[in-house]
Amino acid sequence: MTASKYHIPVLLKESVAGLAIQPDGIYVDVTFGGGGHSKAILDQLGEKGKLFAFDQDPDAVQNAIQDERFQLIQANFRHLKRYLRFEGVKKVDGILADFGVSSHQFNVAERGFSTRFEADLDMRMNPKDEIGAYEVVNHYEAEDLIRIIRDYAEIRIASKIAHKIIAAREEAPIKTTSQLNEIITPFFSALKINKMLARIYQAIRIEVNQELEVLKEFLLQTPEVLAVDGRLSVISYHSLEDRLVKNFIRSGKFEGEVEKDFYGRPQVPFVKVGKLIVPSEEENAENSRARSAKLRIAKRVNFN
Repeated sequence: MTASKYHIPVLLKESVAGLAIQPDGIYVDVTFGGGGHSKAILDQLGEKGKLFAFDQDPDAVQNAIQDERFQLIQANFRHLKRYLRFEGVKKVDGILADFGVSSHQFNVAERGFSTRFEADLDMRMNPKDEIGAYEVVNHYEAEDLIRIIRDYAEIRIASKIAHKIIAAREEAPIKTTSQLNEIITPFFSALKINKMLARIYQAIRIEVNQELEVLKEFLLQTPEVLAVDGRLSVISYHSLEDRLVKNFIRSGKFEGEVEKDFYGRPQVPFVKVGKLIVPSEEENAENSRARSAKLRIAKRVNFN
């Protein structure tokens, strides 16, 4: 499978431009996927430049780029600093992150990410992880299922859906996507069901892969890993992610007010660069998965 078929990169030009690439700099693409963003970064690097990429999905290895300036690290980007230190790298000049699920993961039925295919409930980004969608749907307590559907899918009738799932699994384990779809479908009209199913699957996927916890761990490491004036270019796809990114760039925290020193100067590691960027109408028409994308760019500053 070619990288282009594996995944169509979103906001490619804008996100890479946001890095303000220096030819001899060191850069990190923490969500390698099909390698589209990485290839665009390498195109702007000189002979002495270096690009590290992270991806925990073993399927992404097939897209590894044969280039002396490139190195793929098969690990979750929550371990960003540790793996860079292992490679002898303390500071980098730019970090790019695209938090979307790859087209490949959606389109391979047996991964269980999509509502469209009959498949076992899975949704693990890393197939070696112990907990998949099956464990969440069949073993989580009612209060946890309600939390996932309410907070991650942002659906008001989370309690009703959670209790319907529990009642169904008491009769027999819920093993497949079609079984889960059948339980959820009666709660919504025909016009809304596809959208609601997608949101519930997204919620389960977030829980399975600890996506918000991973995002927080990653963002907290970026001020230490980025050199002063280094750039952070982040693409998120739902309000939960974007809110964390926006707050962290603004205040260096995920909630609360900006901390200030004795003289009233903000103590923040980043300043935002430009305004929020969203895909053009043309990109949305070419790639439906781009529609919810939001790009935020920030520059590392020295506030000490």
